[in-house]
Amino acid sequence: MSWGQGVPALRTRVYIDGYNLYYGCLRKTAFKWLDVLALFETHILPTILYRPAPDSPPATMALHPDCAIKYFTAKIIESASKGEDSVSSQAHYHNALTTHCGGRLSFVMGHYALYKANQHIVPADDPKRWPRDCDKIQVWKLEEKQSDVNLALQLYDDALSGDIDQIVLVTNDTDLAPALEMLEARCPHIVRGLVIPTRKVGAGGDLEREANVSLAKHAHWVRRHITDDELRASQLPDVVPGHRRASVKPHSWYAKPHHLAKMLEMARPVLRSEGEILKWARRESAHLGGRRPIDLIETDAGAVEVFDYIEAYIRDQLDKTGQPDDLSS
Repeated sequence: MSWGQGVPALRTRVYIDGYNLYYGCLRKTAFKWLDVLALFETHILPTILYRPAPDSPPATMALHPDCAIKYFTAKIIESASKGEDSVSSQAHYHNALTTHCGGRLSFVMGHYALYKANQHIVPADDPKRWPRDCDKIQVWKLEEKQSDVNLALQLYDDALSGDIDQIVLVTNDTDLAPALEMLEARCPHIVRGLVIPTRKVGAGGDLEREANVSLAKHAHWVRRHITDDELRASQLPDVVPGHRRASVKPHSWYAKPHHLAKMLEMARPVLRSEGEILKWARRESAHLGGRRPIDLIETDAGAVEVFDYIEAYIRDQLDKTGQPDDLSS
């Protein structure tokens, strides 16, 4: 079990329910470009205080060197996607993660099923009326298929392999409770960790979702939320170099996409192309106190600084030469 000197480390693999992670922590946030390997290796696992026995020291946890994370998801169907760039954005993200994690992360793909179905209508004037007494309407239904089954089978098979000492399940889906229960019965030597993909919201810091009891009762330890600070500190680089082409963070995934669009528009007269503008924006600028424009536009106040600098620079160049010069000079 030990991968070095001192206290034995639990050989750990993380199993991520991508649908649950997205809707629990990432949807409508600026944290979608998430480096899940850094999140668990640097931030979450070091915070876990698990003792194999009441009088034993806390266990150390080491992500498996070959396959640290298995990520269960499905490709978005374009005809049902909410954003025009949803399909390409997901592809860029998957490529970025695969490249950046250097083979320590693998995707296990299910699929989405889109079909028409008849559903009962809840009457506004009588919301407690039984479904059998309600009219029906035809609707589109979108369901993710196979991901739960894939996750349960992979988790159980890995536990039997002898390659790991601990599984960390990232979900709040009760459909996976039977998998944890079976693992508890058949592989009691495997430590079972549970991370609930949810955030604290509001002034009181209330959890958006509580841990499902049916899952938590089969886990040795439970992490009940992921913090915004952890998500913010675990972002991939804006550009992840690839073998053939780079994976670039989608514009719509920035905290303030309208600030990015305005910066691109304002800087185009001096840097000509979007690529050159973003290259400038990702460098520290002495004119902006050593800060990066791409970081500044994440806030309204910072964006004003960037816009004012670009405007002043162009105005100054026009006064000197009659035409704008390269902003990065």
